[in-house]
Amino acid sequence: MSSPLAYAPRATPLGQASAGAAALHLWSFAAIAFAVSNPIVLAGCASAVVIAGLAAGARRALAVAARWGATLGLLVVAVNVVASQRGDTILVRGPDLPLLGPVDISGEAVAEGAVLALRIAIVIAAFAVHTACVDPDRLLRLARPVARRSALTATLIARLAPLAAADHARLREGLALRGPGAAPVGRPALLRRLVAGSLERAVDVAATLELRGYAGDAPARPGRRPRAPGDLAFALSGLGALALVIGARAAGAAAYESYPLVALDAGPATLALAAALPAAALVPVVLDRARARRVPAPRYA
Repeated sequence: MSSPLAYAPRATPLGQASAGAAALHLWSFAAIAFAVSNPIVLAGCASAVVIAGLAAGARRALAVAARWGATLGLLVVAVNVVASQRGDTILVRGPDLPLLGPVDISGEAVAEGAVLALRIAIVIAAFAVHTACVDPDRLLRLARPVARRSALTATLIARLAPLAAADHARLREGLALRGPGAAPVGRPALLRRLVAGSLERAVDVAATLELRGYAGDAPARPGRRPRAPGDLAFALSGLGALALVIGARAAGAAAYESYPLVALDAGPATLALAAALPAAALVPVVLDRARARRVPAPRYA
């Protein structure tokens, strides 16, 4: 069974879109999570990422991202509660700890930690959908004219890292099948064997690349791949949502402050902005379905 985060071609609008358009669509929502702190707008951004992931067929990737985000979010809240001794609403009077002094838990520190946790969860979910739905080879091919060697290196890493993980699993399985009477093998010995195998594979890959002409001049640029019908919708919806959030923040909407007291802007502009983000994620999907309805079905004799 493949990993939920492994790329697989999908017959969905996002899966059929070009790598650049799909990446811009998802990266824009990740950037929105860093551009705003208002929990209402962040909730709208989280809904947009979930909608994009479900429409792209990345349900398993979203589930993994939710588990990771929840675990990391709880850790972020706990650290922020201890590290940030600010806020006027004291919930718990804590003990005096060495080097830290009195540790009090304030409502404002909990709220700030929750905002940071939500922001992290959105970014993890956006890149989980990106990993599962965007072809890494096509994405790295876009960087080839700018950084040919770096793109090739990143491509090799993306391909060889899963092989190293599979080697590690096979080595552990082989060691477990030796029987109870065999001498135990520690982690250093297992690591040496794994590194030795990786180096041997690297030599083979280098020789193969040289035989295929990668040691010479760059080949002629291949023909450009035709654009998918929904490329423009995905790119513009993501960038438009990001521009809308930046403009709203510049105009003073969607404000939020945690200290010294929680100050949350929940006005009509903020609510409209939060509702616009899921709508931006739905626009490419709705346009794709409308386009599919307009295409006549094939006739058979």
